[in-house]
Amino acid sequence: MSATEPVALGGAYRAVVCQMETENAVDRAALERNLDHLCEMVDWAVEGAMAMGAPVGLVVAPELSIHGAAGYSWSEQRRLACDIPGPETERLAEKAREYGIHLVPGSLLERDPDSDAIFNTLVLFGPDGELLWRYRKLNVWHPLEPTQSPVDLLDHGYDVERYPLLPVARTTIGNVGGLVCYDALFPEVTRQLAYDGAEVLVRASAFMDPWGSGPGGASLATDRVRALESMAYMVSCHQGASLRSSPPYSWTAPSAVIDFEGRVLAEAQVGERIVHARLDVASLREHRRSTLAFNVLAQGRHEAYDYLDRSPSPPRPELATANDLHVRDYERAATAGHEAFWSAYYGEPCRFPTLSAPFWRAQRERAERERAR
Repeated sequence: MSATEPVALGGAYRAVVCQMETENAVDRAALERNLDHLCEMVDWAVEGAMAMGAPVGLVVAPELSIHGAAGYSWSEQRRLACDIPGPETERLAEKAREYGIHLVPGSLLERDPDSDAIFNTLVLFGPDGELLWRYRKLNVWHPLEPTQSPVDLLDHGYDVERYPLLPVARTTIGNVGGLVCYDALFPEVTRQLAYDGAEVLVRASAFMDPWGSGPGGASLATDRVRALESMAYMVSCHQGASLRSSPPYSWTAPSAVIDFEGRVLAEAQVGERIVHARLDVASLREHRRSTLAFNVLAQGRHEAYDYLDRSPSPPRPELATANDLHVRDYERAATAGHEAFWSAYYGEPCRFPTLSAPFWRAQRERAERERAR
């Protein structure tokens, strides 16, 4: 962990999650409608929670809050991807300034000027509108998410000094780190953030059923476990999109606020919801410094493990150097990697089935017809 001293805390505060429904953006007009609605939900979040006994300190929106599934190739996504900073982020920064809050307005499709890749990027704004960090999703959802993982660019000049893979901001609401959706299924992400000082983990997701709500429940389960094993708060905001908005999936994972012992402090139901809970990072720090039971950060025996030196998913240079790619390219790369891993694991050949790519074209055409009505 860094020796940098944490910033003095400003006291207990409300963390608010805006489980919003996002229209899949097929054009600039749809993007602007989503941005309008996001800003509206931030207004509602602050207004609804401001009289609840602690000031609103943090507002969080879901993954791809203004983009949705805005295409399934880089060429499609580049039409609507954002520059950071840019007009969209300036408008969101102004919302943070307006209310004096920390704002995570969900993740955005970011156009990288250095590599021309498209990243799924989470941003954190401070109360003065300053961009405190950008986190580019490490674990893109194979095989149907076409954004780039920065890990694939590490051997191609990726600037980790300028764009840290796992940034943590030291703020008056605690030390804040971020993750996006599928990242939470990889405990290494939050464990690294915790060892780098994170006390508040912010997760933005579009976690679809059956892994979201219902018996599968992987979304809430991972929120709770990641909070417990990191001894950190988890402020987790998910898309509330219906099947009509984003077929064939409903994105109804329960947004939640979890405390540092894994307890659910607030949980959203299906659809658009705004829920909030009181966070007290001073209590978290006291817990970390005083408990001997389940003090997992201090009790790790890392010398026992070597698996982090043996990545099952090596860099994919054919994607890192591409000018364009489609989900079909990710499918091919994922299939080859998975077949190699499981063949070696079990010592016998493994073959994965091919997915049906035409669906994605049909979904986009359906969305365009809806917009034309």
